[in-house]
Amino acid sequence: MPTGSDAREFYRRTMEALNAAGLPYLVGGGHALAHYTGVERATKDFDIFVRREEYDPIMKVLSQHGFHTELTFPHWLGKASCEHGYVDVIFNSGNGVARVDDAWFERASDSDAFGIAVKLCPVEEMIWSKAFIMERERFDGADIMHLILACAEAIDWARLITRFGPHWRVLLSHLVLFGFVYPSEHQRIPAWVMMGLMGRLDREMRTTPPQAKACQGTLLSREQYLVDIQRWGLEDARHTEASSMSPDDVVLWTAAIDENKKP
Repeated sequence: MPTGSDAREFYRRTMEALNAAGLPYLVGGGHALAHYTGVERATKDFDIFVRREEYDPIMKVLSQHGFHTELTFPHWLGKASCEHGYVDVIFNSGNGVARVDDAWFERASDSDAFGIAVKLCPVEEMIWSKAFIMERERFDGADIMHLILACAEAIDWARLITRFGPHWRVLLSHLVLFGFVYPSEHQRIPAWVMMGLMGRLDREMRTTPPQAKACQGTLLSREQYLVDIQRWGLEDARHTEASSMSPDDVVLWTAAIDENKKP
């Protein structure tokens, strides 16, 4: 994340304002990743995670402190900014799957950010939300590998499996990949986790009848599976109960693809 003194002061002022107002938030992104794994990298902003019902009061406080605020994408993210940087205020995931709820706060870890005591996003929720990021220009799989490598014994595996719910295949794919990336460490994932998920896969392959022709790839990438929807007529999983996105959210999120590609 930015290391300039102006950016650090902006982030400190943001947290101090929210602390003074008694508004709860969790620090995530690169700061939380560095805390859990030791992997540090420069990022262009500072991420905080909030419940949706507290988003509006939070942005009101930040606006009162002189920061520009906007609800960038109504289904998951807003931004607070000044000339020195951005704070992403996140209450869901881009695919509408990983909504911030009370459980994020119940398992939060204690840390500090720029000298201020904070709560960090739990490892389980970091894995859950990062697992679906598989764009051409960004794949968060390595972050998940490093989180498991650093925290395997501390992970609440049953809770993690519950988080993925019907999307358990996504979790299984990352756990299989972990054994490939770290062949000497695969046993750190409890055997009951792998056997349970593989047993589920076996049962599904043998007993599940054919499903409706849908594409769940749009939960992994907002761009790479559009051909499946627009040309081949498959149902977009974001228009089902798999996602909390509305049709308008999908349109706005898709339209922003080209915007992000501008130099």
